[in-house]
Amino acid sequence: MKVTDFVKEAFTGPGGVTRAAGAALLVTTLAAQHPHPAFEGLREKDLFSLIPNWKFFAPNPATHDFHYLYRTLDENRETSAWIELDLIQTRRPIQAIWFSSRRREKAVFDICSSMLKSIAKGEDPTGSPPFRVLAEFIRKQIREASNVTDVRGFQLAIVRAPGHDESEDPEVLYVSTYQPMIPVSVPFLKAA
Repeated sequence: MKVTDFVKEAFTGPGGVTRAAGAALLVTTLAAQHPHPAFEGLREKDLFSLIPNWKFFAPNPATHDFHYLYRTLDENRETSAWIELDLIQTRRPIQAIWFSSRRREKAVFDICSSMLKSIAKGEDPTGSPPFRVLAEFIRKQIREASNVTDVRGFQLAIVRAPGHDESEDPEVLYVSTYQPMIPVSVPFLKAA
């Protein structure tokens, strides 16, 4: 059987229209994934969002890592050295299939990204929900640390680093004011 006969047979007869539509959608989907701007026209004409936007990692992949640091203030008003939170686990082969603990890393990354967007707008993130969640996460880490006692408060910092690229220096993006170890309650969150 010739290739032309095979193609002709595939798109004629019962179900030929469905196979032709499926083939057209497959080709369009593959073409729309190309990063060149010429292929964006396909997506612009897609009024009903039928063409999926699949990227291998993400539409806008992260190019830097965030590092989260804190230092504590004790009852004598002495400040500790900066301590980095170690959120990234050493990867194991099973994690290629099941990696539920990655959700915590991703959640902290998303919270940090949200905070940095508000900082870029000139807003103080201290009272924002993302900041409160990150501060409480750090409080929990401090409470669970075995070498920490008599902590009055803490300060947190977010540092951006290029990951494996050592040609670029880390950049401090945000340093908070000292936060009390016992959080101040928010009036609208109190029970009635």
